[in-house]
Amino acid sequence: MSRRGWTLFTVMSVIWGVPYLLIKVADGGVSVPVLVFARVGVGAALLLPIAVRRHELGGLRPYWRWLAVFAVVEIIAPWFLLSDAERHLSSSLSGLLIASVPIIGAVLVSATSRTGLLSGTARAGGAERLTAVRWAGLLLGLGGVALLVGPNANGGDWWSVTEVLLTALGYSIGPLIASRKLSAAPDLGVIAVCLAAAAVVYAPAAAATWPHAMPSVRVLASLAGLAVVCTAVAFLLFFRLIAEVGPARATVITYINPAVAVALGVTVLNEPLTPEMVAAFVLILAGSVLATRPGRPRGPGAADLPLRSQQARLESPG
Repeated sequence: MSRRGWTLFTVMSVIWGVPYLLIKVADGGVSVPVLVFARVGVGAALLLPIAVRRHELGGLRPYWRWLAVFAVVEIIAPWFLLSDAERHLSSSLSGLLIASVPIIGAVLVSATSRTGLLSGTARAGGAERLTAVRWAGLLLGLGGVALLVGPNANGGDWWSVTEVLLTALGYSIGPLIASRKLSAAPDLGVIAVCLAAAAVVYAPAAAATWPHAMPSVRVLASLAGLAVVCTAVAFLLFFRLIAEVGPARATVITYINPAVAVALGVTVLNEPLTPEMVAAFVLILAGSVLATRPGRPRGPGAADLPLRSQQARLESPG
């Protein structure tokens, strides 16, 4: 990769490992609806003008139904569930559980390709088959998740863990919709419109739970960081990373984000780092690499997943 590519790669690896820390801090000063509303509202306010200037909104009209579904499974539901879960879970544990996204995604891709669900023009060829190597990766990854949710897991409760796993499920369904139903839609327009829709959805609940007193500077800074850096700036930089290094290399940040989340949780919030967490990270990382290892295409017409599929796999900033 070029020096510019390495710079973008490094920055994105850090940016999308940070939200877990910021969510944990913001949870201490505002309600979950206010947290999500601030994030999506400011993000939409920053990205919508850019999408308008690039004339990307008009081309979204034919896709409005799938845009709505994508917004729900990728932003509206996951960001609430994750923020609510972190009221009881450490940011480190949340980041590690979200690392199961590639593993869940591999199962969903295989299942939908066999059943015909979410059929579309985009096909993944041999990448959709669960080979022996990919099965081994799934088992390794599930073993890592089992370590995290076992009796020795670091705090939290079963519902909070379930919320994070449901978040990972949403982050896994989103790429399928993006690659098979929204592949021809303009990139930035999709993100800007989905953020705006989420802001509309959360506005009533945010108004009803608005804080009576001004939150602390720490909480306000966390909200600003989530909205500006981890949402608006992150998506703009990610599009540039895709253009610079290609979708295949860009997906590698998926494997680095959890390590950043754990490092920040331990060093900044003094969260404990247990042997179970270290072992779980190794298992999930190894499992993700193996479970997403592409197979051989099964025919001359088989093609790799399009750029948007690779992009959407990473749209799990927390």
